[in-house]
Amino acid sequence: MTIPGKQAMIIAVDGPTASGKGTIAKALAERFGLPHLDTGLLYRAVGRQVFLTGGDPDDAEDALAATDFPESLLQDPELRNEETGGLASRVSVHRPVRQALYERQRKFATQPGGAVLDGRDIGTVIAPKADVKLFVTATVEARAMRRWKEMALRGESHSLPEIEADLRQRDARDIARVEAPLKPAEGAVMLDTSELDRDAAIQAAIEAVERIRAGRG
Repeated sequence: MTIPGKQAMIIAVDGPTASGKGTIAKALAERFGLPHLDTGLLYRAVGRQVFLTGGDPDDAEDALAATDFPESLLQDPELRNEETGGLASRVSVHRPVRQALYERQRKFATQPGGAVLDGRDIGTVIAPKADVKLFVTATVEARAMRRWKEMALRGESHSLPEIEADLRQRDARDIARVEAPLKPAEGAVMLDTSELDRDAAIQAAIEAVERIRAGRG
C-alpha cells in the first residue's frame, strides 16, 4: 500500500541482530511503496557458501571467493538459521568481502524512486545520504528472547544463555571491526524496541519517517 503524495526516498535501517530492523524495514517498504533489500541476507549467503565449499569463514580469500555465490542460494532456508548468522558475522569483517558486495547494495539503494535497505552499515557506508536513517536497537536480553521464540517456532533447540552469548559475540565483532563497524549514522533516529511489540515498533518507525518527510526531524 502506498501513501498519498508518494515521493522518491531512500530509507536506511541499521541495527544489531534481532533488534527488529528487518521487520521494520519490510513494513516501511510496504507502507511507502518502495522495494526492500535485506543486506544481511547477502552476507549470510556468503557465509553459507563458505560452509558449502568447505572453506574457512575467518580466511579472507575463502570468504571473498564465496561472494560469487549463485543467486539461487538466496532462497536457501538455511540462510535463516543461527549457524549461518554466525558465519555471516565472521565473513563480514573482511574488507574484500564488503567491497565485493558494496556495488550490489549501492545500485539497489540508488535505483529510481528509492528503496528501503536494512543492515549494519546502510546509513554509514552504503547510503550515507539516505533521506531517512533509523538505528533500531534493543537490549541483548530482549533480542535473545525474540530469537529464542523464533527458533522454537522453527523447531530449533537452543537455550537463552547460549543465544545471549552468541548475540554478545556478534555485537562485539560488528562494533569492533575496522571496516564499516556497526554504529548509528550521523543524523539517525534512534529507535529502542526493547519494550515494544511488533506493531508498536512498526508504528514508531512509520511516525519517524513521516516526521522527517514533513521536515520536522
